[in-house]
Amino acid sequence: MSRFLVLLALLLPIQATAMGLPVAGLWLTQDRDGVIGVEPCGERLCARIEGFFLDHPTDPTPVDYRGVSQCHLPLISDAEQVAPNLWKGHITDPRNGSVYRMEMYLKPDGALALRGYLGIPLLGQTQTWTRYTGSVPENCRLIEPAGRPVVTRPGAGAAG
Repeated sequence: MSRFLVLLALLLPIQATAMGLPVAGLWLTQDRDGVIGVEPCGERLCARIEGFFLDHPTDPTPVDYRGVSQCHLPLISDAEQVAPNLWKGHITDPRNGSVYRMEMYLKPDGALALRGYLGIPLLGQTQTWTRYTGSVPENCRLIEPAGRPVVTRPGAGAAG
């Protein structure tokens, strides 16, 4: 019986931490053209593409470097918490399949900073993602209504 209680005491903090992850949820990418879902996967953290903004309903669904749909495409599958508010793992670039080391943390303003790098973090680039509070359809296709963009993106004009 005491072994069971010890095991339970060891597992409860892991479960409580995973359920209360401040980085879990939907995030709007820095260039505001995609929505990434971050969630616990076992004892690690995973992320996948949940949605992408299209200019027109007839635009094709984006594909990765292999020609596979980017809808629900995994980007991160192995991020682990290495310190309070710091997760490290690997991220895949869907445009070319390159895998980079990455670290992410919440900034004081609530935004998510994600830094991809080769070798050491100094040799990388940081993107800042913001919380996305909208909903995303199962097919990942988010259409901006003509004249009323859902989000403001650089270079995205209102179609008329």
